[in-house]
Amino acid sequence: MTVARILGGKSGDVISVSPDDSVERAAEILAEKGIGAILAMEGDRIAGVLSERDIVRAIGTKGTDSLKGPVSALMTEKVITCTRKDTIASVMGLMTDKRIRHVPVVENGALLGIISIGDVVKERIAESEHEAAALRDYISAG
Repeated sequence: MTVARILGGKSGDVISVSPDDSVERAAEILAEKGIGAILAMEGDRIAGVLSERDIVRAIGTKGTDSLKGPVSALMTEKVITCTRKDTIASVMGLMTDKRIRHVPVVENGALLGIISIGDVVKERIAESEHEAAALRDYISAG
């Protein structure tokens, strides 16, 4: 199974902000959309990613004034990406190793979507259920 399968089940809409937008505005969008991370985009280029964790850590260390600052002050600039051809297992390993929960899908410099750890786990469970059903069918046919 590959990332392409996950993308096929998603709308393809990627929610984003500008690196110059306020963290407060980004937090409002996260809450409104029920998502855990948002991409900071400069045109078609990914400038960074801002997660709920980033915001909570900033509030915990710098106080609520950090909400008034720009997304660029808190975002992660070195964004780890994957492609549609990557396997679900490899992306799950990447997320575990890097301790990240969101990975943009990029090919030839174009953003195709973003997948979350929830998307990956859901797909892996579906794959396991399919394998179990196939084994039950095989055993009962024998």
